[in-house]
Amino acid sequence: MNYLVCISKTPETTAKIAFTDGGTTFDSAGVQYILNPYDEWYALVRAIELKEQNGGTVTVINIGPKDNETVIRKALAIGADKAIRVDKTPQSSMDVAFQIAEVAKANSYDIIFCGKETIDYNGSEVSAMVAEYLDMPFVSFGNKLELNGTTATITRDVEGGVEVADIELPLVVSCAKGMAEQRIPNMRGIMMAKRKPLEVVPGKDFTDLSVASSYELPAAKASVKLVDPEDMEELVRLLHEEAKVI
Repeated sequence: MNYLVCISKTPETTAKIAFTDGGTTFDSAGVQYILNPYDEWYALVRAIELKEQNGGTVTVINIGPKDNETVIRKALAIGADKAIRVDKTPQSSMDVAFQIAEVAKANSYDIIFCGKETIDYNGSEVSAMVAEYLDMPFVSFGNKLELNGTTATITRDVEGGVEVADIELPLVVSCAKGMAEQRIPNMRGIMMAKRKPLEVVPGKDFTDLSVASSYELPAAKASVKLVDPEDMEELVRLLHEEAKVI
């Protein structure tokens, strides 16, 4: 079995978010970057578990500049066998999906794993687009995946219950909580990661159909108002006139 895991570099969860150039560019000054948690904890670890159970190879892929190799090496330290970096700075989710699909077409992957979303954009777009480009079956927000030969049984939460689907490989799946448990890279894994292959390939030409034109921060939250529990009239007035919930 050959598994491809799509990974992203995202700002650390406590990073202060700001924009420059009139709201068109993310201000990366002083920002620490990490491997996107959903890609790391769920998608990557489940692919490694399946490799350990059934054999095969786990390849991680990232679309981005050389600076991204720090998080790529972390994925190798956790247990991926090799990595591919597409040397391009994408402007849209569709471009990312296109670049992944172009690499996948040149290889033979049984399962393509993605985290359910990235923690910076929260778009949940790339995995479905990859499946469309490759004309593969797709399951979103899977929280359990088991293999029986060339059939994957995927479980996911749906409105009011749980859905279980049997799907013939190859397929694309986006992974949510429950798919796997986080693994911390040990010293041996970190040392081995330095020797594992990291292939750099040029990005393919792509015409974006839509790109973000600007960004803005949400409005600041109002301060908390404390009301004397005996003053019900004031509480009702605030709920009616300011909160506008009654």
